[in-house]
Amino acid sequence: MYAIIDLETTGGQPAQDRITEIAIYIHDGEKVVDEFSSLINPGRSIPFFITQLTGITDDMVREAPRFHEVARKVVEMTEGCVFVAHNVRFDYSFLKKEFADLGYNYSRKTLCTVRLSRSLIPGQPSYSLGKLCQNIGIELNGRHRAAGDAAATAVLFGRLLTISQQQEAPAAAAGLSPAEALAVVDAGAPAGRKPAPGTPAKQPSPRKIKAVQEAIKTALLPPNITPGQVAALPHETGVYYFHNEAGEVIYVGKSINIYKRIQQHFAVDYKSRKSIEFKNSITEITWELTGSELVALLYESHEIKRLKPLYNRAQRRSVFPAGIFLRTDENGYKRLYYGRADDHAGSHPLIALGDQYKAKGFLFHKVAKFNLCQKLCDLYKTQGACFDYQVHRCQGACLGLEPAEAYNQRVEAAIESFTYEHGSFVVVGTGRRADEKSLVVVENGRYLGFGYVDETFSARRFEHFREAIKHFNDNKDVQQIIRQYLRTKHPDKVQVF
Repeated sequence: MYAIIDLETTGGQPAQDRITEIAIYIHDGEKVVDEFSSLINPGRSIPFFITQLTGITDDMVREAPRFHEVARKVVEMTEGCVFVAHNVRFDYSFLKKEFADLGYNYSRKTLCTVRLSRSLIPGQPSYSLGKLCQNIGIELNGRHRAAGDAAATAVLFGRLLTISQQQEAPAAAAGLSPAEALAVVDAGAPAGRKPAPGTPAKQPSPRKIKAVQEAIKTALLPPNITPGQVAALPHETGVYYFHNEAGEVIYVGKSINIYKRIQQHFAVDYKSRKSIEFKNSITEITWELTGSELVALLYESHEIKRLKPLYNRAQRRSVFPAGIFLRTDENGYKRLYYGRADDHAGSHPLIALGDQYKAKGFLFHKVAKFNLCQKLCDLYKTQGACFDYQVHRCQGACLGLEPAEAYNQRVEAAIESFTYEHGSFVVVGTGRRADEKSLVVVENGRYLGFGYVDETFSARRFEHFREAIKHFNDNKDVQQIIRQYLRTKHPDKVQVF
């Protein structure tokens, strides 16, 4: 059984917008056997541009039921059914969010009629519901209303079931194309012969329709990406690219297992119309293997800056959300402190870190190493002396006993240590093949670039490593990437000069 569903909403963000109308058509693989539709009171005003699109006004939903009043009906009608919709992730994400707000985990297998249409009716100029229905002769009354769109999707789904039957059985033997099969379906006859007048075309059992089962299995994939493309992805470390229909790179990512990471991309419930548009825009996936995780991080950063992909704009901000900052107090003491980057707009951290827990631990380490004052570093809240002063590890800056000039010299020494532990070094890691090694080279605190050498490569002089790499630009992002990586339990060898 299939539950064909369409929703109208107050906007495109499931996290903040609400449902204004729902329609459900239950299809048994041959025909619609049950239906339900209702306006829903979203509990908020409907934006004017949404009213212009759907025709649904605040007055129309004022006396309509709230979602919790129809939730049980939705659960009961769709129990045991495959959730079918045109761009299914949008409608499914909205319903999941509404149920989650009620404390219920709504979960169904899903099938996208956009994906199934692309597979069974290829070559259409557009696969939007309105244009697709127009092009293949399906009447669509009440566009952008839940009942009208769901009814048209139900008719489209019935067509797709029949086309799939024709392709998988007699159509294949007769050599019919999907378009020819569609023409036969429009005429009401199974492929290969005309039925007697008044005899309906027989539909197969839904369980036997391979294309439908495949569409259910691949419902999480972008509509333009085939299972074969995903199967071809490497289970190796590297950088990957999502391309749109024009071949433009719209997203760059990295992973130690490209296949698994991209599967994770496609498995998430998308929370906004923009994220759904992103997924629907992906038509090709390419990649470059790096072997080394550090090289993948560095190359991803380089490629994002070079290509400026549409969907990578905020990435660097999310990678390092916390950091160590510096201010000078009214008594002239330089004070290090940790915090979220978002809380210090316009102030750049001296060093960026993965989260506040790591930033706090990093600062504790520097306080101990350079005999700084815990109180002046906001690590010990007190009106008097810090704990370290009481155990003779602080020299009294917290009480004004140590001159600011002397204390600030140690603060500057600590800040100096925020750079690389060594001035010139090479990180030797895994290559793209078993007989290869990767090199990441830093000279006098400046990142030079990375490269690959044969596993037998051996050099004692720094210039030999410098000559073996491809040079890339140094910047704060790559410095943070290298520092962060070297603080992890990595498998690479660090050769110091």
